[in-house]
Amino acid sequence: MHTTMYFFLCNLSFLDICYASSTAPKLLSDIITEKKNISFIGCAMQYFVFCGMRLTECFLLAAMAYDQYAAICNPLLYATLISHTLCLKMVAGSYVGGFLSSLIETYAVYHHDFCEPNIINHFFCDLPPILALSCSDTSTSQVVTFIMGVVVGVVSALVVLISCSYIVAAVLKINSAKGRTKVFSTCASHLTAVTLFYGSGLFMYM
Repeated sequence: MHTTMYFFLCNLSFLDICYASSTAPKLLSDIITEKKNISFIGCAMQYFVFCGMRLTECFLLAAMAYDQYAAICNPLLYATLISHTLCLKMVAGSYVGGFLSSLIETYAVYHHDFCEPNIINHFFCDLPPILALSCSDTSTSQVVTFIMGVVVGVVSALVVLISCSYIVAAVLKINSAKGRTKVFSTCASHLTAVTLFYGSGLFMYM
């Protein structure tokens, strides 16, 4: 399991670095130079990358939950269920699914007409301040982004919750307290990452 777990963790770390890098360099540049400008294309690209990384992380956290479920609930079949090829496919699928969803969202948000003055009341190009600048009806965009959020966020969260419930049931069947502690410690870091990710997302957008 360790090789697979570290492979997923490396990709999760890479995602988090890119996630922060999509907004932080521009923010620091604005603070240092005091030229708080961004082009329309630059704003769209920032939103696309930020949104893509966020949605990819949803898929990747779900893939990691399935990996832990297979390792704890089916340890004898783990090598058969989770092969290196399947890991590559799950990670590649996370990136493809995340950025394809982001492309749909970005198009839905940025195809509107925007009014003067084009001043974003935020430190980066996020959904609510961008839609606030639109002169046209944004109801379709809001529906599209809501559907994408529900499909990606809720489905991946359900995969995590179902995997966790099976893991908890398997842990409770272990007679040894030391064994239960060891298994739970394996999942605790993943559960912490999931809680922080979804908790901050709900706080920001709901």
